[in-house]
Amino acid sequence: MAPKVDFGALSPEWLFGLRESTIEHLDPSQAVGVVISARRAICRAQAIQARAIAQVSRARGGARWVADELAPELRLSRETTATRVALADALVSRMPCLLAAMVEGELDIEKARQAFDGVAVLSDGLARQADEILADRIGEKNPSNWRKTVTRVVASLDPEGQRARAEARRKQRRVELHHEPDAMASLWAYLPAEIATAVYARIDMLARKLRGGDEVRTMDQLRADVLAELLLGKGWEGLAAQVFIHIPLDTALGIRDDGCELVGHGPIPGDLGRQIMNQPGSVWRKVLTDPVSGAVRDIGRKRYRPPADLAELVRVRDRTCRAPGCNRPAQRCDADHCTAWSQNGDTCDHNLCCLCRHHHSLKDELGWKFEFDPVTADLTVTTPTGRTYSTRPEPLADPPPPPKRADEPPPF
Repeated sequence: MAPKVDFGALSPEWLFGLRESTIEHLDPSQAVGVVISARRAICRAQAIQARAIAQVSRARGGARWVADELAPELRLSRETTATRVALADALVSRMPCLLAAMVEGELDIEKARQAFDGVAVLSDGLARQADEILADRIGEKNPSNWRKTVTRVVASLDPEGQRARAEARRKQRRVELHHEPDAMASLWAYLPAEIATAVYARIDMLARKLRGGDEVRTMDQLRADVLAELLLGKGWEGLAAQVFIHIPLDTALGIRDDGCELVGHGPIPGDLGRQIMNQPGSVWRKVLTDPVSGAVRDIGRKRYRPPADLAELVRVRDRTCRAPGCNRPAQRCDADHCTAWSQNGDTCDHNLCCLCRHHHSLKDELGWKFEFDPVTADLTVTTPTGRTYSTRPEPLADPPPPPKRADEPPPF
């Protein structure tokens, strides 16, 4: 009789050797067991990755550009990678019990990050106490309950610090814009809890007053519209666009519906682009592109090209910071000389590319190399380990298909 397999405790070797056909024949209980084994394996792999990230950081002496070196390999933004580096350092040095829980397959990287966010404010001694307490309270908590547990443990260990931190946090209040898929974005506000609660209560109250009758909008839609009206005033839909949009001529004329892009966000539907373009006060600017490649070649102007126009040409061409993985809009970047002005570098579009302030300064760090191809506008970045990553500006217009050869057979 074959031994009974505990599918909830599969070794990584056995787990990764499961074929699709094998999984398809598992009963529900066995399949749930595989889910458990996979969760544990993921936690263990994340622990290994965290140790490796911490080793890179340690070998680099904690250099601020470690996140830039790792971001392309992690397929994450620089900001997210910087958090991951700080988390890895903390797991190794300040939270060994939680790291051990990851090795045991009981804690994933997201819950480790929540613990890190809470424990980060504590001294090393208190952090180690929190680490031991939290390791005993992991249990089967979901992320929301785990976050509350972390908050309670940190508050109990440092009540006086909690009061001082609450006061300091209020000075960090801010509003952020996060671009989302399908021509949407999130407007995120970081506010004192009582103010945020009051703001939401008012939005909800006004939205509920609009319900009934012929109103077809959902409560979520009503709250969103009420927020926009509170911030922008009545008639906000007619405000002039305060954004940069690239629209091909045939899309602007309604002949086609693709090719429209909101800078810093990405593609948006053609009808939405036309709607924004035709708002009262919107400014139109002609952009000339190469008929073959679609690359930006010039910006329409009525007078000799001043430096401001040259910088605008480069920003329209590049659209975002050219460093790999950076999406900061070009309008908020420097038009950087690829060959330095001090080294006889020309001030022309063939020697300029857009870099945000962080990546502009990264060029001067030891071991980093930025190379710009004046013909293709490719930017190649080489890290201190010798790995290279290249970016190229996306053409504003898709190049036309190649013409058919005369000797090709007719299409029938």
